[in-house]
Parts: sequence; structure tokens; C-alpha cells
Amino acid sequence: MRYVVCGADGQLAGRVAENALVYAPAGSKFTFTVYKMERVPKEKKDRWEKAGVRVVEANYDDVEGMVRAFEGGDRIYIVSALQIGETRVRQHKNAIDAAIRAGIEHITYSSFVGATDPAYADVYVTPDHTKTEEYLKSVGIPYTACRNNLYMENWLTLWPMLARMSGNVFHSASGDGKATFIHKDDAAAAAAACLLGKGKDYTAYNICGPEPVSVRDLCVLVNKESGLGLTYSADDEDAFFAWTSSLGIPKVIEGDFSKAPVPFCAMDGYTNELAVKTGLMNVPSHAVEELTGRKAKSAAEVAPLYKAMWAADVDNWLKIK
Repeated sequence: MRYVVCGADGQLAGRVAENALVYAPAGSKFTFTVYKMERVPKEKKDRWEKAGVRVVEANYDDVEGMVRAFEGGDRIYIVSALQIGETRVRQHKNAIDAAIRAGIEHITYSSFVGATDPAYADVYVTPDHTKTEEYLKSVGIPYTACRNNLYMENWLTLWPMLARMSGNVFHSASGDGKATFIHKDDAAAAAAACLLGKGKDYTAYNICGPEPVSVRDLCVLVNKESGLGLTYSADDEDAFFAWTSSLGIPKVIEGDFSKAPVPFCAMDGYTNELAVKTGLMNVPSHAVEELTGRKAKSAAEVAPLYKAMWAADVDNWLKIK
């Protein structure tokens, strides 16, 4: 059995790749595609190749290149692309088409909670996943969709960083709404389990954390662990966009990111937090434990991992280790 992981030089798919290496049956073969080979540290690439991994460059805009990269694969993990909007939908379609042409027999896809629920249609990233899941269903290939909740570490890393750049004010449009935020390690473990054959075909799993917490709770947790003394601000829409604008964060994904300290646009952040405020992201699920055999980590368990980052007082997401 050959397992293919797309985007293994990224944060989520890289974790999926590492999980696959650990938990795959003996004798398994692997292909890891990377967007840019230069982004893979030499020691990691050497370790992968020593483990028998075929490491190749491939990107979602090059269908023929993906067909060659996926050749010989049996099951594939397709990580969602970074670009939001029609570009991403097209890229996902390209990857699915290439997988089918290469003879792949099963697709695991990283989706988003609420992908097929109209109540989530106004969350900035949801329509891309809705269209991708619809396409997956239409082509008939067996698949598993991992519908990830919002990533917990964004509010434990990016938001504290932005708070320190904003007079120690932790801005949020989520009020006191709660969400079952998921740690990326747990999302990756669940996706790897699906890649390796856990879960059911033609099924979507909500990949969520073990308990509902608010962004205010996360701010309190950061303060407890770091002593930073950040002040939580429950912003309305105008205040939130004024804050993101002051930091050089463009309102939409097509905007100018040259001065932005984070890779997301303000509409993405705002609609995510509004979904938290209104309860859309408070989704109970035990899928992580069902798929991996272990419970998803709580915010209290995850927060200490970022003490060094808080102490470093970084001012750009690329500096976060």
C-alpha cells in the first residue's frame, strides 16, 4: 500500500505525514509532495528518504505534475489550499482529478465544520469546502472528509502576538461565545488515521476539541501561563475592522499583504469569530478519539507549548516556532 500526502512541507500536512510514518502498517510505502523542495529542511528530507519516502515537488495548479507525483499511490491525503475563493476550489478540483487519473482509490480531504450546512455559508472559508465536498461526491471515488473546527493555536499564538502589537489588548469579535477549538496536532492525527484506513467511506467527521471554550477563556489562559497581562476586548464589527486595518491586515484575501503580520485577511478572522459568538463553532464530537484511540487535547494542555513564543515577543507569524 502506498500512501500519498500532499503539501508535506506545510504545518498541517507535515504533521499528517509524520503520523503516517509512525502508524502505517509495516511495509507501507509513501509519497510526500511538497510545494517547494527548498522549504524542507535537509535533515527532514534525509530522514524521510531514509524511511523510504519518495519526496517530490507538486502543486495544485499543475495537474500533469500531480498525476506523475501521485502515480502508484493507493490512498491520498489532500490538504486544503491556502488561497480562499474560486482559486482554491479550482485547485482542489485539480488535485482530485489528478488523483483519479493516477489511479488513487481513496481520498482523505481536510474540510471545515458546517461544510454542507447553509447556516455556515457566511463564514469566509466555508463555501470553498462546500464546493469541494460536492465535487468529491459527484466523482464517485471513496473519500473521507475531516471537517476541522477552528485551530486552537491561532488564538494561543497569533492573537497574543497581535495583542502585544496593540498595546497588550487582546481584540476579538467573538464576545463570550464558545467553540470546540481543535489543536492542529489532533486534527493531523485524525486525518492520518483516515488516510491509513480508519473511519468510513463517503463519510464526514467533525474534528473538534474536547470542550467548549471562549476566546476570552483563551486570553485568560495565556495570561495565566505567561504573565503578560493582556486585556480582553470584545469588539463590535467596526472596532474589529479598525483594529485589523491598523495592523496592516487587508480586509479581503485579494488585498495587499505586504505589511500584514498574519497570513489571513480581516474578513476571515471576523467571520470565524462571529461564528464563535453565535455558537456555530460549538460542535460536540468524539471523532478524534474514535479515529485515533486518544482524546483530543484541551486548551489547558496545549497552552504551555507556546511559552517560548510569548517570551520571544515576535511580530510576524513567520517567526513563530
